[in-house]
Order: sequence, then structure tokens, then C-alpha cells
Amino acid sequence: MEQATPGAVVTLKDVAAASGVSISTASRALDERITSRSAAAAHVRKVAEELGYRRNSFASNLRRGETRTLGVLVPRLSDTVMALMFEAVERAAAARGYFAMVATSGDDPEDERRAAETLLDRNVDGLILATARLGDELPKLLRHRKVAHALVLRTDGESPSAVGDDEVGGYLAVRHLVDLGHRDIAVITGPEFTSTGTARLAGARRALKEAGIPARDEWMIAAGYGIENGYIAGQTLLAAGAGDRPTAIFAANDNIAMGVMAAAQHNGITIPDDLALVGYNDTPLSARLPTPLSSVSIPLDQIAATAIELIVNPGTEPRIRRATPSLIPRQSSGTPVHHTRAAKP
Repeated sequence: MEQATPGAVVTLKDVAAASGVSISTASRALDERITSRSAAAAHVRKVAEELGYRRNSFASNLRRGETRTLGVLVPRLSDTVMALMFEAVERAAAARGYFAMVATSGDDPEDERRAAETLLDRNVDGLILATARLGDELPKLLRHRKVAHALVLRTDGESPSAVGDDEVGGYLAVRHLVDLGHRDIAVITGPEFTSTGTARLAGARRALKEAGIPARDEWMIAAGYGIENGYIAGQTLLAAGAGDRPTAIFAANDNIAMGVMAAAQHNGITIPDDLALVGYNDTPLSARLPTPLSSVSIPLDQIAATAIELIVNPGTEPRIRRATPSLIPRQSSGTPVHHTRAAKP
């Protein structure tokens, strides 16, 4: 058999000619979706391998109107949760025969829209967005244009979404602190434009109300999701005297919680002896901190697989699917306390 010229691209026509079959027959034999076991198909595949033929799946998928590629949009990959979320989407996409490509938006609506358009220009079969803001225009635009998409971690309440049950997660965190005997509980939640921030705060408030503990407005702080945001909020809460500061804090993600830890150290406050602390997302570092962090865990692999399902099978119900979180108690929330402060007049 005549070998292809080194460096030359071996085409389907070359394989067909070398195999002595038509181009359409060679194409069917090399289509991975068709598992023909005939001797003729096996011969074509053997010839293709010897020639070094590589099937152009991108071109063939384009002819079928698909690229088997999904675009994933996240605020930033420096955020551990977003990086882990993308990795989970990559695994789930690969399991369904898709390739995932990522773009970042910096949590800026204009950059988010430009990044989405760039991904769509690359003919992705669908978009997965971890960037949704309450009242966000982009998901609305995607629905109007009938672009296959799913929101992950955050939801706008309208588009197909795969998220954790953040209201339940916030409840679990604060209920844990209540069960340990705390009544002076503060909450540092995420930005008010995120469903995660508002839902986790709602769950925290429900746990306080259920326990008969008034929520102090000055102890309910909306912050960003970075470590520095947690440090600033922690300073606000912990700089007061011992009788005027909380004995426990629920931080709505682990980055915030780590910032609170730094603020506590700055103010000479020991965790968990002086302050109980619970985070959210159970990132890998949380269990390895000098004081291991209690945290609420969300099943990222389940969320990613659900997002792929919502894109592959659009129109299925329920449109918004919430995965159940779980509390992982560690040293930072301490042991039960046996005293409470006298109520302030």
C-alpha cells in the first residue's frame, strides 16, 4: 500500500482509494457512532490507521449542526469553587461525549455578555453559566434567542438551573451553631445580587427565627465572596468588646470564613474557644487549615451532571433543580457551650 507523504494531511478520499471503496462507505466505516463489525469496515479502519488518518469530528459535527462542545462561563478561575465547578462540568461533559471550554467574566455584566457571544461564535452547542445575577439580562436574552443553556450554582429563577439548595445550606449552618448553644450569631453572606447570597441568608434567618433568636441587622452583613471581603466584615464584627460581639459567625463561603479567621487573629480572638465559625462549600483547603473549618458541602458533580442533562434534554421539568447540601462539622465550630449571655435591654 502506498504510504502518505510525510507531513501531508490524509483525507477520507485517500482512505477510500487505498481501501478500494467509495467515500461514503469509508465514511460510514470510520464513524464512531456506528459499530459495524463487517470485514469491509474492519479493512477500512485498518487502512486508515496505517495511513495515519484522523477523522475531522469538528467538521462532521458541523455538518450535523453540532460541535459536541459546551461553553462554560465563570466569574473567575482564581475562585476555588468556580475552578472546582468547571472541573466537575468537564468530567460530566466528557461522560456525555462533549468537550467543555471556559471563559471568565470577572462578575461584570458587560464582560459576561461579550464572553458569552465569543463562545457562541465558536458554535458551542450550549452555554453553562456560573455567573447569573438576580435580574440578569443575559439569561433572559438566551431564553429569547432559544440558546440552549443552564445556570449552575447561581440561578435567576427563570432559566434552567442546577444549583445547591442554598436556603437549606444556610439553615443547616446556623442550626448547627444554635444546637451548640450559641445565641449571639452573626451572618456574613455573599453579594445581594446573587441567589446564593440571598438564599443562604434566608436559611440563616429561618434557623434563628425557629430558635427564637432575634436577628440583629448590624450582624447580617452582605459582602463579596473573597478572603479580603471576609476580613473586612470580620473586623467590623470582632473589633467590639467581648460583650458586644458575636460568639458565632456563619460565613457564606469558605473564603469569607478564612478572612474572618484572619480578623479574629488580628483581634486576639481564638477559634473556637472565643468564636465558633462555619463556612460554606467545603473547599479542599477547609479541612487542612490550622483550625479545620466546619463547612456546608454541596455535590458539585451532581450539579454539573444535572446542568449537562438540562442542555441535552431541554424543556424537561423541573426547570430549576436543587441538590441537597450537608454540614461537615470540624474544629472551628467547637463543642457545645453551656452558657448564654443575658439579653440586652
